[in-house]
Amino acid sequence: MPSARKSPPAPCGPGSRADIPEPKASDLKRHFRWAVLALGVSVLARLLWMVLSPNGMNLVDLHVYVDGSAALPNDRLYDFTYSEDTPDFPLPFTYPPFAALVFFPLHYLPFTAVAIGWLLAVTAALYAVVRIGFELVLGADAVRTSQWRAATAGWTAVGLWMEPVRTTLDYGQVNVFLVLGAMLAVRSSRWWVSGGLVGLVAGIKLTPAITSLYFLARRRWATVAWSALVFSATVGASFVIAPLEARRYFGTLLGDADRIGPVGSVWNQSMRGALSRILGEDVEFGPWWIAAIAAVAASGFAAWRVLGPDDRLGTLVMVQLFGLTLSPISWSHHWVWLLPTVLWLLYGPLRAAPGARVIAGFWLATTLVGVPWVLSFFQDGMWAISRPGLLAWPAAVDVFGVVATYLWVAWHGRRQGRSPQGASAGVVPASTAAGTTHRIPVR
Repeated sequence: MPSARKSPPAPCGPGSRADIPEPKASDLKRHFRWAVLALGVSVLARLLWMVLSPNGMNLVDLHVYVDGSAALPNDRLYDFTYSEDTPDFPLPFTYPPFAALVFFPLHYLPFTAVAIGWLLAVTAALYAVVRIGFELVLGADAVRTSQWRAATAGWTAVGLWMEPVRTTLDYGQVNVFLVLGAMLAVRSSRWWVSGGLVGLVAGIKLTPAITSLYFLARRRWATVAWSALVFSATVGASFVIAPLEARRYFGTLLGDADRIGPVGSVWNQSMRGALSRILGEDVEFGPWWIAAIAAVAASGFAAWRVLGPDDRLGTLVMVQLFGLTLSPISWSHHWVWLLPTVLWLLYGPLRAAPGARVIAGFWLATTLVGVPWVLSFFQDGMWAISRPGLLAWPAAVDVFGVVATYLWVAWHGRRQGRSPQGASAGVVPASTAAGTTHRIPVR
């Protein structure tokens, strides 16, 4: 990479906060107290719901992780199903064998302790996600100030009530940890750290492997190669420790979307789910899906091309939204990436652009309300794909939102007359992880 060059600060880009007013010291203290109080109340409310509600300790996916991993030594990992709280859909273990190795120690602990620890760990991970998101757009020094520590606590409190995180906590899911792993990888400038984190989280659940596209976009070739090697090591470890289950997973079970769940359910917010509901049958990976994904990929590429070369969070968001659309199954709780998306829209380099707050408000409204949750009361059943048109189109809200976000970014970039390399005057320097402002000459 060519040597970094110092750039003058600009009033509307990452690393510059000239258009964000600095509150008074007394206001900062009050804001911080209120933000911490809101976060504490949110966590307490979740704990009380977990302990006092009849269904609060269901945590069906956490049961699958804990109880399923215990079946690994007996070569029955992929024969295991959990149906105590889901009689209409016995839940199998759907992750690679390496994930079972990671979860295996949990089955030695009381499940109640694991459940409460999981809630607290998810909250801590979400706080770290928000903090790193601010760091990527404002710089490491900025997030240490009282103003941004209050913002971090406040947005963590909000994030706990957005549907992707809310349902992650309801089910005991792993999504927030995977998002944190990807953001830590992006935050690091060391290829072996970044590649190692991507390889490990992809070994636990395959979908985070899409993060490698970010490093391809940034031309961090060593990181991409190392992530592939680390992921291969997780596969190799699976074949060494559980060869039978590894052969079953990578030989026959990988790619079986029906085993993961009902493709046509409103809870599945992927392109395949949206098209299947609209057309009334599983489109699989046929012509309709190929054409739609090609269109999304083209719009996503156009959006990325007009981002500034220092816009790391923007590039990461573009990649992850595409991954959620591309996957055959993207349950609503997989969309944790919408919280970093909102942060980027409100605090990133395009925050002052017309429409930024509108799109951020759209994502906040749909996730705080929980559109899939509302529509789930109207679907005929989990496995029935045929839907009335009035229900099918609103149930594609996340897919439509991704396309709208891409098109808005691309439109704004063209409107500003930015070159594909982002070399116009609108591109401004971003702060590095160390807090020093530099212009990075590659994406």
